[in-house]
Amino acid sequence: MAFAYPVLLELAGRRVVVVGEFAVEAGKAEGLLVAGAEVTVIAKGPEAALDRLAADPRVTVHRRGYRGPADLDGAVLCVAHAAEAGVRDTIAADARAAGVLVNVMDDVPNCDFAAPAIVRRGDLVIAVGTGGRAPALAGRVRAELGERFGPDWTELVEVVGRVRAATLPHLPDFEDRSRRWKAALDLDELERLIAAGQAEEAATRLRDRLLEGLGW
Repeated sequence: MAFAYPVLLELAGRRVVVVGEFAVEAGKAEGLLVAGAEVTVIAKGPEAALDRLAADPRVTVHRRGYRGPADLDGAVLCVAHAAEAGVRDTIAADARAAGVLVNVMDDVPNCDFAAPAIVRRGDLVIAVGTGGRAPALAGRVRAELGERFGPDWTELVEVVGRVRAATLPHLPDFEDRSRRWKAALDLDELERLIAAGQAEEAATRLRDRLLEGLGW
């Protein structure tokens, strides 16, 4: 199976390069900006998208084609598309020679990683991959997951994270903490209370179950 090992990369403040018009059209730059990356775009179009990206101080836009290894200087990752097989091969070879992770869209041999279909709800990220074999299927699964884990999950994750930070000093033992979390985490209750606008009540109930018997 291709791309069998999933990871989530930290790209905040790191340079990434997006090459090619189709990569721009597909929103690759925007997805990398959400991850906090500093994005260099190298493409001849589309004009409207390039204009919009150029207005973002985190983006550098070069309105031209790929010129060679210097375009990848300082980058940790490159997402590219080109109609010509020779250009795709060149970009991938240059990236690999420079130690830059590369994904040439729709060209599995020229990819070091797959870009999964993503459901993002705040800090919750659900990634769907099919080893590059069935992107349409990944998109369908993403849509179904997007319905299951709706916008309320942004606040749900925030509540759980806040409770974890507040209770961590009181639960220093890893095994005890793990056992308590397994017993205390009631997703049905959290979803119901947050949907009803009772986030503080949800946090209080979760915290009380976690610290039960400890005198807090």
